[in-house]
Amino acid sequence: MNLLTDDEGEMAVSLARGTIEHKISNKQKPVLDLTSIFQEKRGVFVTLNKEGNLRGCIGFPYPMIPLANAIEQAAIASALEDPRFPQVRPNELKLIDLEVTILTVPEPLNCSPEERPSKIEVGKHGLIIRGLGTSGLLLPQVATDYGWDSKTFLDHTCMKAGLPNRCWMHDNVEVLAFEGQIFSELHNKVR
Repeated sequence: MNLLTDDEGEMAVSLARGTIEHKISNKQKPVLDLTSIFQEKRGVFVTLNKEGNLRGCIGFPYPMIPLANAIEQAAIASALEDPRFPQVRPNELKLIDLEVTILTVPEPLNCSPEERPSKIEVGKHGLIIRGLGTSGLLLPQVATDYGWDSKTFLDHTCMKAGLPNRCWMHDNVEVLAFEGQIFSELHNKVR
């Protein structure tokens, strides 16, 4: 997978912010001269933080639609459709910082359940756990933000899926890993 340049990352964040501001405040959408990478199908998540606290996070784990469309749809869903939070109001927009995470394709960890923690690099890998009719996903930055080791990261991904801790130790539960290229803004400045 080709990585985005810093300029393209800035475009991704601008596209996400502009899409949200257009949808919520009827502001004019910014006209961006997007590069060809935005036509490639990519997985992406848009995360909203308000004063350091999660305010919304929705995305596409798999590359199903072109990146530009995926960013726009994930941005709107993060602001208006995350079931954990009320819809973002226009007066909140200036307090919200955005993060756009471009994902590699998730791949199963091909090892025994006991070996799974040793195959996960905290800060590099995000996780998907699937099993018993449900799934859960945590982005790579979550484990770093909370200071988790790989076993704790696996446990929390189980909980995100609505499964018990240590379910990752079972053969009938699948663990997939992916990487994420993270572009963020802090008070509207890309860092």
